[in-house]
Amino acid sequence: MAELTGKTVLITGAAKRIGAVIARRLHAAGARIVIHYRTSSEAAKLLATELNVERVQSAIIYQANLCDIKQLPKIIDYVLLEYGRLDVLINNASSFYPTLVGEITEQQWDDLLCSNLKAPLFLSQAAASALQDSNGCIINMIDIHGMRPMKGHSVYSAAKAGLYMLTQSLARELGEKVRVNGIAPGAILWPEDEVNQVSQIELLAKTALKKQGSPDDIAATVLFLVRDAPYITGQVIAVDGGRMLNH
Repeated sequence: MAELTGKTVLITGAAKRIGAVIARRLHAAGARIVIHYRTSSEAAKLLATELNVERVQSAIIYQANLCDIKQLPKIIDYVLLEYGRLDVLINNASSFYPTLVGEITEQQWDDLLCSNLKAPLFLSQAAASALQDSNGCIINMIDIHGMRPMKGHSVYSAAKAGLYMLTQSLARELGEKVRVNGIAPGAILWPEDEVNQVSQIELLAKTALKKQGSPDDIAATVLFLVRDAPYITGQVIAVDGGRMLNH
């Protein structure tokens, strides 16, 4: 199994939570990491410092609002300027919050559709040429609720469903040079403002494995798709403990 030494990985929303765990896992496999963030400046700097202590000049940061579409090619230009190549794009950044029918606003629609669908499309488009040059890959972080809707989250679920189809569409458009796959997490991390332990217990009861997953489960799946799956494209892997078996 080839390690990732000399490869460059761009991860959106990589300063914290699952994005940061993915960054650490791919960095440990030898990759250089570009940590995109929007507002988590301190967390991004701390993560880059941590990685650079382990291996000099192996991590850089880039701040951008991904919904400012004209900025996206500049991200790719920066990566190529700093590291000379781009091998992996991980579209991880996401907005998530409930939208109740009867109360949904256009601003909520624009925000959720942008972060979960529009930005991944336009960033993938900006990165396509560099990824073709390196025979690279794209991994989109989807959600099991892009395949099974979540009550009270119709806009988010619709956006993730669009990302599911975009993953398959890009796999057709960019093959043979670029592989495009997705990962659909289940109960991995609760939202930062989630305090309803009863609903958490109920959700875990609906998984086949009856337990919560770990960000490491997602990071391991990312590493598999990047490093060990040269003949897999257009697929979305549910890492959900069997949650979709009992929706």
